[in-house]
Amino acid sequence: MAEGHGRDAWGRLSVLLALTANAHRDPKKGRAFKPTDFDPFGKEPGEVVQVNRENIGLFKEAFTTGKGVQT
Repeated sequence: MAEGHGRDAWGRLSVLLALTANAHRDPKKGRAFKPTDFDPFGKEPGEVVQVNRENIGLFKEAFTTGKGVQT
């Protein structure tokens, strides 16, 4: 039951994360995010965006400064 609750919560949260990420992305620099990109229980485990110590700075810069990520 706990896993089902977690899957449900991640399903709803991943939609909000994809919406937020797409609202702040540059459409010229890549594809739109899908909810499965953020859902750890998604069907495509290789496609999940994982936030860790190495990339947290990129997320902070992209979502707080308004400058976006330069690649």
